[in-house]
Amino acid sequence: MFAAIMAALANVLSIPPLAVPIVIGPFESAIHFSQLPIILSGILAGPLMGLITGAVGGIYMATTRIPFIIGGLAVLGCAAGFLGRRLKPVLAGVLAWLIQLPYVFFTDYTWFTTFLHMDHNVAMGIIWPIILILAIEAFVCAFLAQIVITYLRHVKLIDS
Repeated sequence: MFAAIMAALANVLSIPPLAVPIVIGPFESAIHFSQLPIILSGILAGPLMGLITGAVGGIYMATTRIPFIIGGLAVLGCAAGFLGRRLKPVLAGVLAWLIQLPYVFFTDYTWFTTFLHMDHNVAMGIIWPIILILAIEAFVCAFLAQIVITYLRHVKLIDS
């Protein structure tokens, strides 16, 4: 039940009106907070629930923008679950993003060069801003996860 609620929240948090617009050079995008419930699910419910939350929580973005994002978010949730057992939530979230990063790079590069037939340099000019935005999202969401989990422990809704 918890993973289902977090996955639904991840989908809602990826809807454009709930995102913060950002421009990096000629690249326009938005920072969204869909990674937060995925990181929380992994840390609070374990790697398997993090993986499921990431996969299901990426359905909106997969159907509207990026089909392969489901795998990356599944990796993020699973990694946060493994790392959250031993590390502070903020560190677990950031390291989970670093574990997800090669997947993001490989799938984006393959998408742009193989399927969209872009030149390597053009593809890289798109990929680096995407990675920067995703890194900002991961850092913000990991920080927010730390705040949420600290609060939940303080009010004794979860064990310390």
